[in-house]
Amino acid sequence: MIPPKASIKIPRERIGVLIGQNGMVKEHIERALLVKLKVDSATGDIDIELALNADDPSKVLEAKELIMAIGNGFSPERAFRLLRDENAILDIIDLRRICGRLESHIKRLKGRVIGKNGKARKMIEELTNTYISVYGDAISIIGDVEEARIAREAIQMLIQGSMHSTVYRFLHKKRRELKKKAIELWEEKN
Repeated sequence: MIPPKASIKIPRERIGVLIGQNGMVKEHIERALLVKLKVDSATGDIDIELALNADDPSKVLEAKELIMAIGNGFSPERAFRLLRDENAILDIIDLRRICGRLESHIKRLKGRVIGKNGKARKMIEELTNTYISVYGDAISIIGDVEEARIAREAIQMLIQGSMHSTVYRFLHKKRRELKKKAIELWEEKN
């Protein structure tokens, strides 16, 4: 049986982050997911293959998502949430699909999402328990499905021109709703 394989390309400047000091990040991914990574530093191409002692082909897809997160600007520590939390997902918003390739528009939208001194991004992260990366032509989110959905909605509000204060009110409201839902679920179980 031929082991499952996948390929992905990330920016060359992110290859060093993927490999890590003394190859530690790459080795951690290979050990945790039972895959083998072949990295071409010159092109940014990465081939992912299931290790011979592995039997779960889905690990190749998990490795691809993890590498995609690192390629989209997340630190390995933040990207590893995808390994630690089975409910965590990676959600990528491609700004080119929203405003085309005009660099000035992309820069303006990224600035709105980051906010003054990083305040907007930090507020979204704190109120949704997600990680947000603004890198290249994309805005990426790591969080559980519901948290990532709320973070995406907040980011889309900013991209569409909503005032930051409106987005913060929306986030506070959603956070209260999530807490209320969590309490109700806990009470149901106990």
